[in-house]
Amino acid sequence: MMKSLCTAFGLFMAASSATAFAPTQTSPLQSSLRMTEEQPEMIPVADEEIAPPTPVKTLPAMSQSLPFMARPVALDGTLAGDVGFDPLGFAKSESDLMNFREAEVKHARLAMLAAAGWPVSELLDKKIASAFGMTPILDSTDRVPSLLNGGLGKISPLYWVGTIGLAAAIDILGTMRSKNASDGYLPGDFGLRFGYPSDEAGQKRMQLAEIKNGRLAMIAIFGFAIQEFVYKQGVVDETPFFFFPLVESMHKYANSGYIQ
Repeated sequence: MMKSLCTAFGLFMAASSATAFAPTQTSPLQSSLRMTEEQPEMIPVADEEIAPPTPVKTLPAMSQSLPFMARPVALDGTLAGDVGFDPLGFAKSESDLMNFREAEVKHARLAMLAAAGWPVSELLDKKIASAFGMTPILDSTDRVPSLLNGGLGKISPLYWVGTIGLAAAIDILGTMRSKNASDGYLPGDFGLRFGYPSDEAGQKRMQLAEIKNGRLAMIAIFGFAIQEFVYKQGVVDETPFFFFPLVESMHKYANSGYIQ
């Protein structure tokens, strides 16, 4: 009996020793759970959209308005209506360019007013003077007073004082605004925003339209003065089809000898 117990105890101890050195068997489910707990969760990251590089604006080497001449350095196309026209090289720096643009915008606006007021005064001066019992300022050939036509002495000195004073006040206001404004100041900007677009594209379109019409008006007002001085006749009488109905224009041409 004692021998049998010793034999059983020995077998038990041998089995226990073999189990201690044997690899532990882990079920696939437990292994999968352990791996899930140990490994961090992989969160998919969306690819960031990379903005394309801003294209660098290349400036032409030659002037757009005068293709046979090199483009002036200061005229880089930033300002509206810039076509590289500076054959005499007045604008040698950005500061010079801004000063010349300020003067151009002011003259353009004044010319647009004059180009409209010149023919309107020839059309309505005698009618208004007759209604108020006043003497017309037009001469016998229906020409307005000007340096070439004469007749400036007919204008009241109070008118000249008021006009020069108003022009000086506007010029001082523009100068003060240009000095106090930030780097984004545009020449001729007096802060008036009535009817001015809020988007950048609309603003550029308006700036381009203003400078183009202003340049055309400067040429027109110069043409008015030369035309009346040479032909000794008012603009509205010289080109009636611009200012009168067609039938009346044809009648004027017939009486002038243009139509036989």
